Amino acid sequence: MSGTKLLADNRRARYDYFVSDSLEMGLVLVGTEVKSMKAAQFSFNDAWVDLDAAGELWIRNLHINPYKMAGLDNHDPDRRKKLLAHKEEVKKLRRQVDEKGFTLIPLDFHLKEGRIKVTVGVCKGKREYDKRNTIKEKDQKRDLDRELRRE
Repeated sequence: MSGTKLLADNRRARYDYFVSDSLEMGLVLVGTEVKSMKAAQFSFNDAWVDLDAAGELWIRNLHINPYKMAGLDNHDPDRRKKLLAHKEEVKKLRRQVDEKGFTLIPLDFHLKEGRIKVTVGVCKGKREYDKRNTIKEKDQKRDLDRELRRE
């Protein structure tokens, strides 16, 4: 992936949800938000994507810290941010969210050719036993990798 720099990854989402599909989208940000995000001064632990009646995608609970050098012209850290996607992609996401009970979760934020992008996953929540199976598979893979390195 040339020209791409990972800003943050939501590893917890892959533990708590089954990710069936993912889609890269752009964000509508103001200048100080871009500066803060490039400095990795944001958190999205409980962030989720809302699909409103007008067919627009909004990311909620994304906290972008105020930019230190901005002075009085700083942004609101907890405002909702609009996501940019094609109309066909939004229709596809709406069908999946409405019919199958999926939710939209941001998986990672990255810079691509100087622009901040977010990868949104179409996710379904895991049950407790699914999480235990995930941990078990991860441990088995780690043990197998150790054995292969010894040989």
